[in-house]
Amino acid sequence: MKSFDCFALDTANQCLWCNGVQIALAPKPFAVLRFLVDNPGRLITHDELLDALWPETYVQPQVLRTYMLELRKVLGDDPGQPRFIQTLPKRGYCFVAPVAERSAMDRGRPSPASAKDVKAAEIVGRANELVRLHAQFEIAQSGKRQVVFVCGEAGIGKTALVDAFCRQLDSAQAATLAHGQCVQGICGNEEFYPVIEALGQLCASPQREAACRILSRIAPAWLAHGREPEVAAASPAPPNSRQRLVGDLCAALEELAAEQPLLLVFEDLHWADDSTLNLISALARRHAPARLMVLATLRSRKSSAAHPLKELKQDLLMRRLCAEIVLAPLPKSAVTQLLSRELGQPDLPPELAAFVYRRSEGNPLFVIAVLEHLIAQHILVRKDAAPLAAWQQAAPLAQFPELDDSVPDQLAQMIELEIERLSPEQQHMLEAGSLMHVAFPAWAVAAALELDAADTEEACDELARKLYFVERAGQDELPGGACSAFYVFAHGLYREVLYRRQPATRRAKRHIRIAQQLGQLFAGREASVAREIAMHYEAAGQPQRGKFRAS
Repeated sequence: MKSFDCFALDTANQCLWCNGVQIALAPKPFAVLRFLVDNPGRLITHDELLDALWPETYVQPQVLRTYMLELRKVLGDDPGQPRFIQTLPKRGYCFVAPVAERSAMDRGRPSPASAKDVKAAEIVGRANELVRLHAQFEIAQSGKRQVVFVCGEAGIGKTALVDAFCRQLDSAQAATLAHGQCVQGICGNEEFYPVIEALGQLCASPQREAACRILSRIAPAWLAHGREPEVAAASPAPPNSRQRLVGDLCAALEELAAEQPLLLVFEDLHWADDSTLNLISALARRHAPARLMVLATLRSRKSSAAHPLKELKQDLLMRRLCAEIVLAPLPKSAVTQLLSRELGQPDLPPELAAFVYRRSEGNPLFVIAVLEHLIAQHILVRKDAAPLAAWQQAAPLAQFPELDDSVPDQLAQMIELEIERLSPEQQHMLEAGSLMHVAFPAWAVAAALELDAADTEEACDELARKLYFVERAGQDELPGGACSAFYVFAHGLYREVLYRRQPATRRAKRHIRIAQQLGQLFAGREASVAREIAMHYEAAGQPQRGKFRAS
């Protein structure tokens, strides 16, 4: 087996490994990579590579470029600054990374240093966050327990970051890993739901013998959650809430971590039951040394001020018993890198990166959804017959003005699910807010729905505390000295879905009410808001009324 950097080329099984994770490669790209790895550090001409892979068969040299693009995508290699495959124009290629022999038993097992490297093929734009996670884990390895919350809006990449971190730890065999998934609607009714899932994984892991032995001795009431048949048969009945002693489980987990560092991952903690939160609180506050790390993902601004999770996180942060990593949207450079990785080509069509960045606002899930939408609409097409097979735009994006108002189906469905979980009154308020812009004032919502302004502002505040995609942004000063709070949607796509889900007639009535309220608020000063008034009348299908106001 040949290894380079964090990769291992398994010639026996015809596959590639990266940090212990198998990467699928088609036969021909694998053959190209194998020939390059077998001949490192020297020029391999186009003819030599073609003769080796297609003997006695004429193949156009351009086919090599397609395979090189695919390999660079898999390896996360930048052709401008190659770490693996260097292109020598009009001559051929050179594999520039050092290559070493490795036994099959060591495949995917990097050195401690390479385990911390961030590969573009794994995750884009989160190098600093990944380094922080490794720093927290090193503290846990020293015996000082750690609790880390990874926060961010939906689709921002919380799970991708945690998965990349876990793969690196697992490939280096640096820790025992156990995951628990919190599920909306289930965790509220079943105590310790994600904890039970994590225990099941521990009792089925390579460390199952130690896990079952320690649980049997220290926390026998929890042992029945092992998924191994022989474990369940030898265990008492599943414990009820009174039998589940949190202290016993904490002690058992700490002893298990003494044999090898233990990483407990809880996904979507905003859906967790109170019992699970109590366990995390106990693990964070216990004073005994423990090589234990709890890593939890949660949505920002999902819980109200009085929600147990928010109270727990704030208290632990204040006492310096936890760390928080808040994921921000990707910068434009990272969005460009992500697009290059997804398309498998270093050079992107003109305008593509700028357009996707503007529509996605740096949210990785939205980046992929917008890209897939462009492909589905045949605006981005694959030109396989071109000298350099690549994705290209069918026409300049300016020729598709409808793209500025379209929402990819996948995202529209996701956003609709979030909206439909709200009460009808809350849905109407968000719809009314969408009649303005990405930012909307409470007075406009009240005007559109014919509600009391003060009550509406209180209701908008409650929505901002509850929802991750709406937040309070400040206050507007109105004529006469009155003030009105204003709010923003976390992403313009949420606003567009809310706007379009309203029947046209209802939407028109609400626009007219907002326009009329603008006229009343700015009576005698209509010229200062004439443009806004005209916009609402035009959206309501009565542009002549807006022109009259503007004149």
